[in-house]
Amino acid sequence: MYGAGELTTGNFVSHLLIERFNGRLPCHIGDGNDVQSFSHVDDVVSGHIAAMEKGRVDERYLLTGENASLLQMFNLDANITNTNPPRFRLPLWFLEIYGWVSVFVARITGEPPVISYPVVRYLRHQWAYSCDKARRELGYSPRSLTEGLAETLLWLKNDKLIKFKSSMLVSFCLFI
Repeated sequence: MYGAGELTTGNFVSHLLIERFNGRLPCHIGDGNDVQSFSHVDDVVSGHIAAMEKGRVDERYLLTGENASLLQMFNLDANITNTNPPRFRLPLWFLEIYGWVSVFVARITGEPPVISYPVVRYLRHQWAYSCDKARRELGYSPRSLTEGLAETLLWLKNDKLIKFKSSMLVSFCLFI
């Protein structure tokens, strides 16, 4: 899940955007083919409410969003903000080693790790899911990744967590 709200360790997408726009992540992660479902937090909340009101007993509903790779996400955020996308990739095997080192350093310093090896293992999997059943039975209608990223980027910028020229983003948000 991603979107405006408390910036917890679970808000991985926002953390990636913060690192990217503050120059600490000048690359995309993995080979670009690792797909996951990007679910906006507000859509998931609406889906839970719809499940309480319209859902059938003993049924399960996947409240997912748009399926995309991190490479696609970074290209979208570059398009939304009129910035350059990351130019090279960081292989997952390298990131996993860095995750082990990060956890080791965190145990010594008491600070949270930058990234942990379990997070990298998570990134190795394909997490594409369909919310078709929730759409049909609950009227669930998740926003596009483009729309959700534009909202998230604006929130991060307004909270002064990232920097970029905002004229493009404001007009983009007004357009969608």
